[in-house]
Amino acid sequence: MPAKKTTPRQAAPSLTAAASTTAPTTSASAAPTPARSYEHVAADAAMRPEAGTQAQFRKKKAPATYRYDSSLAPELTWDGANAALRDRVRDLLAVVQAGLAAEGDSDDAKAARAAGREAAAELAVLQQPFLNWTGKAERLSFDVPTLPLFVHERLSTQAILETLGAHRKDQQHDLFDLFADPRRPVVDQVLKAYEHRDRWVNRMMLGDSLVCMNSLLQYEGMGGQVQMIYIDPPYGVKFGSNFQPFVRKRDVKHNDDADLTREPEMVQAYRDTWELGLHSYLTYLRDRLLLAKELLTPSGSVFVQISDENLHHVREVMDEVFGGENAAGVIVFSKSSGATSALLPSTNDYILWYAKDISQTTYRQLYQTKSLSTSGASEYTKVQLPDGTRRPLTNEEREDSAILPPGSRVYRLGDITSQGFRANTTVEFEFAGKRYHPGAESNWKTSLEGMQRLAELGRIEARAKSLAYVRYIDDFAAYPINTLWGDTGIAGRRGDKLYVVQTSSKVIERCMLMTTDPGDLVLDPTCGSGTTAYVAEQWGRRWITMDTSRVPLALARQRLLTATFPWYTLKDASRGPAGGFVYQRKQNKRGEEVGGLVPHITLKSIANNEPPTMEVLVDRPEEESKVTRVAGPFVVEATIPTPVDWEGDGESDSGPAPMEAHGSFVDRMLEVLRRSPSIATANNERVAFEQVRPPAKALVLNAEAVLTGSSEPVAFVFGPEHGAISEQLVHQALKEADRKNFTRLFVIGFAIEGNARLLVEQSAEFGVPATYVQATPDLVMGSLLKTTRASQVFSVAGLPDVTVTKVPPAVAGDPPRWQVQLVGLDVFDPATMNTSHTKGGDVPAWLLDSDYNGRVFRATQVFFPRTGAWEAMQKALKAQFEPGVFEHLAGDISAPFFAGEHHQIAVKVIDDRGNELVVVKSIS
Repeated sequence: MPAKKTTPRQAAPSLTAAASTTAPTTSASAAPTPARSYEHVAADAAMRPEAGTQAQFRKKKAPATYRYDSSLAPELTWDGANAALRDRVRDLLAVVQAGLAAEGDSDDAKAARAAGREAAAELAVLQQPFLNWTGKAERLSFDVPTLPLFVHERLSTQAILETLGAHRKDQQHDLFDLFADPRRPVVDQVLKAYEHRDRWVNRMMLGDSLVCMNSLLQYEGMGGQVQMIYIDPPYGVKFGSNFQPFVRKRDVKHNDDADLTREPEMVQAYRDTWELGLHSYLTYLRDRLLLAKELLTPSGSVFVQISDENLHHVREVMDEVFGGENAAGVIVFSKSSGATSALLPSTNDYILWYAKDISQTTYRQLYQTKSLSTSGASEYTKVQLPDGTRRPLTNEEREDSAILPPGSRVYRLGDITSQGFRANTTVEFEFAGKRYHPGAESNWKTSLEGMQRLAELGRIEARAKSLAYVRYIDDFAAYPINTLWGDTGIAGRRGDKLYVVQTSSKVIERCMLMTTDPGDLVLDPTCGSGTTAYVAEQWGRRWITMDTSRVPLALARQRLLTATFPWYTLKDASRGPAGGFVYQRKQNKRGEEVGGLVPHITLKSIANNEPPTMEVLVDRPEEESKVTRVAGPFVVEATIPTPVDWEGDGESDSGPAPMEAHGSFVDRMLEVLRRSPSIATANNERVAFEQVRPPAKALVLNAEAVLTGSSEPVAFVFGPEHGAISEQLVHQALKEADRKNFTRLFVIGFAIEGNARLLVEQSAEFGVPATYVQATPDLVMGSLLKTTRASQVFSVAGLPDVTVTKVPPAVAGDPPRWQVQLVGLDVFDPATMNTSHTKGGDVPAWLLDSDYNGRVFRATQVFFPRTGAWEAMQKALKAQFEPGVFEHLAGDISAPFFAGEHHQIAVKVIDDRGNELVVVKSIS
């Protein structure tokens, strides 16, 4: 672990520590304040367009090309393919030779020698050992689609609570501010997207991490703005221990086809899923690390969590991307209390910590409380009793220090000499009638006057032939953490884990506190259960997290919306968390240090009669107990761009491109359908097909087949590769399917517009019943993906069934209110041609926007049926809300609300696969 730096960023804790040492006073009888959240007033972000403006968005960009360092090769070869490398080595040798020949003290000579040293260092890098894998040498660059990020949802716990607590219409006027919604006009979103600066709001993204990070770089210019990146990639081994296909199912088994899904961030690297196994995994990781490096600030850090199986490979890749000189440490942390194995059980995972530039890295030393039971106190083996007697501790006293007499002080003996001769301190010193000498090549650590002061204060103890310094255990009540974290395992209780691979929050918390300050931006391209976002929210950091799978985003959304956090006192409220937290010195009744400022008594401070240094324990800021803090507003964004009708203008979603691009995508989809000729229904049954082939003379339709076991002909239409299915595409596909006498139409896509979905549900009126089929997003990733026996490539998604009723006003004179009930989820089963029904109280989650503007979904009420998700919030705010309010949020009936200016509501249901199903209703 690197030593503390003295860059400007390093000064922040001491400035924060200079806060008042008097705790803020709060009346014990004062009522709890309403729920509050931090506002990052010192930061802003580029305006992103809302989802409803996709069709009008025209600021398209070409794919971005990222090139690998061509000078890195497993051997130095001089053929034509490496002519550039040969020329570079020749130039470097010339610079080295010029530096060796430069003599004298002139500026030119000094510059030549400095350049020679730099050239020699680069030559040394070129001959370092190098990790190679299949396809690496042939792939000198890679392209990433440059897609805009559209805001699909705005979420705010405060807004939800305000909605529930508002009994009058005029009390709901500030909800837009609580959502951090700038309410930009559509014309600005379309014509001036990414030009305006809006208030910062934390961000959750649905999309491949490579595409999302590229969007941040290319559309928003966020290169060099992220302080910390935490990556918890697939470990490259048994997929069943690394992902979760369903919202409410955590018991995933390896090689169980029933559990196998195809989510790219979860599955892409697994050996039993990808053709090239570890080779694909290393390419996958290197590409994302390259973009992560572009996003980091000069003082930033990246942490990659990995198991022992591929630790060595990943470290070599990170050496290549970040440079071995920027390796900051390998952290070993406990993941559980035990694990089964044929040999030694594995109970640890690892974190590789690399700096963008280790000479500028932000680093805050973290500490743990020191006591006899901790590893930091193993050398404290003696005790000074109240009468001044000193003796070794007994085994019983070491196990339970509480049996020591009151006033006892545990201590250890430390070295009081330093190496090296010093004329004024390499001298004799008399102690207790006996003269001691430090040795001919050593010296006392302080002056003779300082030694005398130490002796007078009882800080010196005689050994057989030398003196020692008496160091009490309470001289500094903490000890620095190192790279071995043995206290980070998640407890065995089922409720402690939301996700099948959930990292202990303590692990990410330490990484974050070591390398960031309040208000800094952290990014996690592997969202999972949202632990990084949760920890960042707790500690006042801004955050961005992303995932391709909707399941982890659904879990993370619930976790953040229902969380409560301590309110850490802000040093400068006008700047928000960026102004820092307040730290104070505090002691409990036993005299133990429990505050964020802890005195560090040293030999030097005692000998020189100086006050002790006050160390800052950054994980102990002052808390205001009467404030319930909730997560700040955040948005859900996605890299699903403009819906495309391929018979139209021929433009792709990432800049102008020929129509062949879409043709290639259709060919890939057709091949996948041939290999996986079935669709999973809501009842876990399957509709199987035979004779899958392109249709003859088709205008819109992309495939035809017959149902297995019958001669019934069916048709397929594929949505765009990087877009949502439009109403026009569905309409034309229905007309063509009817004209060609197909009995059913399957509309397959990654996303679908609301009007297009409604048309699918009403398709029987066109003569051909249609079914919307959700395709897993990894299909856009190319040809490396295997097709397994039961992979869930295509699955049928349902449509919410809701009723809206008018209820009387709570206050006379107010307008009427409205109430929504989620009756259930209707899913058309193409196997039986019937519609199955799931009750509203049996869905993982549903959300209500009580004033839907047709573009972005603002969740004014969020429901988690049959769970205790809101229990912690209910307990924290029990004095402010009736119990019945939170009962609504655990059921299928909303709390009453007033109609908004748009006179329509939207209901979004999250099903067990994480699919988001939306229905819109008008109210008047």
